[in-house]
Parts: sequence; structure tokens; C-alpha cells
Amino acid sequence: MDRDWMRQRLVHFDELAANYWDIRRSSTGNLSGARKLLFEAEPTVTKILRSLDPQMSQVELLTQDAWGGLQIAIDEVQRGLGILRDMDEWAVRLAPDAPSLPADQFHPWVWDAARTFWESRHYRASVHAAATSINAHLQNKLSRRDLSDAKLVAEALSDKPPESGKPRLRVPGDKSDTAVQTRQRGALQLGQGAYSAFRNPAAHETGDLTEQEALEQLATFSVLARLIDICQVEAKP
Repeated sequence: MDRDWMRQRLVHFDELAANYWDIRRSSTGNLSGARKLLFEAEPTVTKILRSLDPQMSQVELLTQDAWGGLQIAIDEVQRGLGILRDMDEWAVRLAPDAPSLPADQFHPWVWDAARTFWESRHYRASVHAAATSINAHLQNKLSRRDLSDAKLVAEALSDKPPESGKPRLRVPGDKSDTAVQTRQRGALQLGQGAYSAFRNPAAHETGDLTEQEALEQLATFSVLARLIDICQVEAKP
């Protein structure tokens, strides 16, 4: 929702209405031209008001009076400007108490790659960039270029012993500890799931994600990045 654009359109309509009434009261100036500008602006302003408040769906901004002049529902335009002015404060003051998730605190592999796309509101592209970044860091960590994405994760976090040219990542801790073993399996499953469920659709599907969907997916990749980052490389002797 482009609130600045919406505000500009409402203010412009208010100014057109004031100009129309000035001309009508003074009987000087181009009254028909002022009417024309109002009717040109009215469809967009109506859509803006309806998007701000569904209760305005029946509002008619321009109607004819008994003498053939215009009746202008300028109070509704002012109401729309009031909504726009206070929307940000409503979001803060009236929101339920809940934890927030600042994206700039995600793992650097994720946020540094996603930030440019996020700021331009290309949310699916931001997820794809984050996944690509993790893949590149994982390839560098293992010195491998022959695999990528879910296949690379599968081999990297496999519980099988390392092979020639196929080093593994190991979660820190005693490998005989069941908690460490469980975490190793979880890291593998998380990585495969993230690439299959999020990266592949981000690369191949059309249409964008919502901001909330993208934030949740970036959070998942951030968790994966932290796991990969702390893992130790185990190579075949």
C-alpha cells in the first residue's frame, strides 16, 4: 500500500474541490474546467477511500444538486486523510503484545543477500537470494562445486563417514551423545526441507510472497545458516 501516493491523491482532490467552490462563489474562472478535473480525479479517489475503509463502499463523491451544480462529499476525503495520518500509529498502539522478528538480526549469509530485494519489496527474490548465498558459503566451506542446494546439504550433513572428495559437516559435540546425533539428523532434515519447500518454489514459481511468508522463510534459512556456520568439517584422512 503506497500511503504517500494515496495521501497525495486525496490532498489533490481536496484542492480541486476548493478551487471549484471558489470559482462557483465568485462566478469567475473556468467552472466547466474545474468540474472536468474533479470528475477525472474522482474514480481513483473513490478506490482509495474504499481500500482504506470498506464502509465507504457506497460513498458517491460527486453528485448533482437541484441547480445542476456539484455536491462534493469532501468530508469523506478528509476522513480518508485522517485514516492515512494515523494508520502507522494504530499499528503500533493497537497491536497485540507479541514478539517481533527483526530481519537485520538474521545470520549475515541470509540478510546480506536478501536485503536489497527486501527493500524493493521483491520478497520471493529475497528468499531465493538467501538460499543461493547459503549454498555458496556451504560450497566454500566444503571446497565442493559439483553439487548444490538440497543435494549438497544431503551429502554435507550425512551421518555417513567422509569419503574422498566428500567431506562432511559435523555438529559440535560428542558424536556418541544421542543429543548431538539428534541435532545432526535435525540439521540434515531442516536443510533438505528448506531447499525443497522454499528455495525451489522461489526459483521456479511466479507471483510474489507476502511479507510475512517471506520473513518466516528467511528465518528458517537463518537457522540453517547458523547450524552450517558452527559445524566442523570432517574430511577423510
